Amino acid sequence: MDSHFLKVDLFGIPWLTVNVPNLILTTVAMAIVFFVTFFMSRKIQMYPTGAQNALEYLVQFIKNVISSTMDWKQGKNFIMLGITIILYVFVANMMGVPFELATADHDVWWNSPTSNPVLTISLAAFIIILTHIYGLKLKGPKEYGKDYFRPAFFMAPFKVIEDLSNTLTLGMRLYANIYAKEMIMVMLVGLGASGVFWAFGAFIPLVVFQAFSVFIGSLQAFIFCMLTMVYMAHKVSEEH
Repeated sequence: MDSHFLKVDLFGIPWLTVNVPNLILTTVAMAIVFFVTFFMSRKIQMYPTGAQNALEYLVQFIKNVISSTMDWKQGKNFIMLGITIILYVFVANMMGVPFELATADHDVWWNSPTSNPVLTISLAAFIIILTHIYGLKLKGPKEYGKDYFRPAFFMAPFKVIEDLSNTLTLGMRLYANIYAKEMIMVMLVGLGASGVFWAFGAFIPLVVFQAFSVFIGSLQAFIFCMLTMVYMAHKVSEEH
């Protein structure tokens, strides 16, 4: 549980607090994504090898994800969004896999920032808002507004509820999976630290679960990216 010294009042406003470790971890995840992609694309060659080749595979993968949800005429606008989302969520999910840092009072200073619902729901809200912005931009305000009354005028309230539920489910799905993964990791470490016998007994399950955590983190990054494009397709595609 977070203690008071892990939080600060933003601009001196008592009810507007910032979780300092989570702010640091969120920034670290962004920095890792930036520097990794920067150095992977620093030297562009006609015949890619190594890091550039891996980056081009990622670009093609995202193009396939987008093409499976919408026509490429609209989808080409979201290639950078897809790459950013999948890389950031993946890195944030992985940060708590090799190790976690906490004080004796169980104040966590290093873990996966996506195990915090504030980040995941904020990220989901950003995605949903972005779908509205691109819907208005690509379809125009008049045509976009009509979508809320199709196929019948009484559908408008339900579509508003759908936007709210999409925000919650997108954010909470990511949070719940990563939080559960880290809680199991903490329990295994706690079991191993309880005695010499349990240290040997917990070692193999811990190693196996760390490998499984990589799978969970990768899968959740893919799902988050895929659902982002699905929600975007609902707002920008003519057939929806």
